[in-house]
Amino acid sequence: MRLLRVATCNLNQWAMDFDTNLRNVKESIARAKAAGAAIRVGPELELTGYGCEDHFLEQDTTAHAWECLKDILTGDYTDNILCSIGMPVIFNSVRYNCQVFCLNRKIIMIRPKMSLANDGNYREFRWFSAWTFKDEIVDFQLPIEVSEAISQDTVPFGYGYMRFLDVSLAAETCEELFTANAPRIDLALNGVEVFMNASGSHHQLRKLNLRIDCIRNATQTCGGVYMYANHQGCDGGRLYYDGCCCIAVNGDLIAQGSQFSLKDVEVLDALVDLDAVSSYRSSVSSFREQASHRKNVPFVKVPYKLCQSFQSGMIPTSPVEIVYHCPEEEIAFGPSCWLWDYLRRSQASGFLLPLSGGADSSSVAAIVGCMCQLVIKDIEKGDEQVKADALRIGQYKDGEIPTDSRELAKRLFYTVYMGTENSSEDTRSRAKRLAEEIGSFHLNVPIDSIVSAFLSLFETLTGKRPRYKIDGGSNTENLGLQNIQARIRMVLAFMMASLMPWVHNKSGFYLVLGSSNVDEGLRGYLTKYDCSSADINPIGSVSKQDLRAFLRWAALHLKYSSLAEVEAAPPTAELEPIRANYNQLDEVDMGMTYEELSIYGRLRKIFRCGPVSMFQNLCHSWCGRLSPSEVADKVKHFFKYYAINRHKMTVLTPSYHAESYSPEDNRFDLRQFLYNSRWPYQFRKINELVQEMDKDGKWETSAEGKLRGQTGAQGSGMGVVAAGSANPSAGF
Repeated sequence: MRLLRVATCNLNQWAMDFDTNLRNVKESIARAKAAGAAIRVGPELELTGYGCEDHFLEQDTTAHAWECLKDILTGDYTDNILCSIGMPVIFNSVRYNCQVFCLNRKIIMIRPKMSLANDGNYREFRWFSAWTFKDEIVDFQLPIEVSEAISQDTVPFGYGYMRFLDVSLAAETCEELFTANAPRIDLALNGVEVFMNASGSHHQLRKLNLRIDCIRNATQTCGGVYMYANHQGCDGGRLYYDGCCCIAVNGDLIAQGSQFSLKDVEVLDALVDLDAVSSYRSSVSSFREQASHRKNVPFVKVPYKLCQSFQSGMIPTSPVEIVYHCPEEEIAFGPSCWLWDYLRRSQASGFLLPLSGGADSSSVAAIVGCMCQLVIKDIEKGDEQVKADALRIGQYKDGEIPTDSRELAKRLFYTVYMGTENSSEDTRSRAKRLAEEIGSFHLNVPIDSIVSAFLSLFETLTGKRPRYKIDGGSNTENLGLQNIQARIRMVLAFMMASLMPWVHNKSGFYLVLGSSNVDEGLRGYLTKYDCSSADINPIGSVSKQDLRAFLRWAALHLKYSSLAEVEAAPPTAELEPIRANYNQLDEVDMGMTYEELSIYGRLRKIFRCGPVSMFQNLCHSWCGRLSPSEVADKVKHFFKYYAINRHKMTVLTPSYHAESYSPEDNRFDLRQFLYNSRWPYQFRKINELVQEMDKDGKWETSAEGKLRGQTGAQGSGMGVVAAGSANPSAGF
């Protein structure tokens, strides 16, 4: 029996912070050695941080990575343990994303990445090139400072594997796990038993099972041991890397790390039986047949043993039950950890949130409350780094220790209800109760006098005073009056964030939190430069439907009972006067439901539908509910306001990335922001299709279907909303 103890890890790295990154790498190696591991794999580009982006184009970034690697190699960190360390490497003036394998203070091999991630949030081709030479391993001349420090001139560089005396090992890097023609296939047929994947994979709702399935399938079809390492945390941008380092053997997961955590370093180890891999492979006739006439892959010989022989009491690690979080838990824990990293690394003293008592701002408040709860739990578990950060941010006196999440929230979380004459007592009281449950420092700030001052100034300048539509004003007046309120709230929020710490004799500043959701961003149902304009937004990529489910979950599991009432209330901006015969509602203003918005968003982004193909898809999906002409009206209404408001995405507050149909303009959803909102060609094609369908007659909805479409029967989600409704946030 060949037994091998292996270790993988989650590391909370910070792009371009080489001190922090190097410290975490060293700590992870030390913990792996303490566990008796012979192999340690770390995340992709762990020395620099994955999110350096255009900093990778700077020679300094690669040079500093080599300096950090030299620091590791000149110490005893790699003594008797094979370490895979991720870093950029420049070879023949070309930059590669590499894993560098080190053992006993020498570099054994450098493996460049062959399949680069270049979609969604990933732009690796902007900074790196893919290694395309599969038939040979070449010599790489080490930088002179490294060469002299470790007495080694060259190192094998390229695609291949390492053949030790008792085991063969190879690498895959992140994206290569998900490719159709993955390197591990040929490597497994060449006898490689252990695969090490250094990854930089970010969180997205409902995504983890896809990653776990790929890891399990990688060893289920070919057999073997698969070690997966990942980043965990906010490394300086919109993404939260969600860890979940793991180890799989022959299709079974035998170790799984946390997906969401405040820890800087988490190391996972397992004892694997390599003879079980050989037995598994030899029992599959098709594998034996393919391996017998394989294409040879180059390798590097390493005259060293990594395995242990069987001894009494040594038992290979057994399979574990895979842990998945429900979407509500993902919304709670992912943004909470992202906010904590942002807060402690930005040197801010806390957060300030305009809390309206509605679903979106209440969700953000609950996430901050969850963050405080996680911090207290980790302090109770003895995490000294979390404790030190909490003491510094909360500005505790000597001897004081945070023990209560509500008390911690009082120190670092301000909530402000900025009401007007259009605000209801219901939202005001809900905001106050939620603030009390979380423990935030809460203020009720009437802003009518500020609104009146703006209107008086405008009247002095123009001789006219705008009126709300319900009072006889035009759509233009109605929109302007609403935008004044919204933008005053933004200015007041930033003023209070900068000055309230001074008022309370605290140092630093507060970060303003935004609270617009992904559906409002997609539709543009927000005022440009209102409270959606903030420093960061933890829910900007979460749908309204998911947020409502989260509110129900949080009311029970976070023990913020007032959230149940928030969730049950109809969404409203409260920017227009409340009358006995009129109450402003979001879905009426938008001319579509939030459920419909999610459908439009997924078709537009995930399924890459333009107006015509979206119409065709929805005609099939909504057949029997709506007629083709009704579907056409809805599609055209969506694309009209999507086009009108796309410019707002260019100034969208940096948001936690959570949803695959996010309209975030910075890097995920790259499109123009000036459209012909009439879409003349596309809408004409839709009209032609409608005419053809009407002639055919097969698309006619039943009387029952028309009734459901018009009344929005429960569960259908297809309620018809007046397309000509006012749109308070469509303007600039």
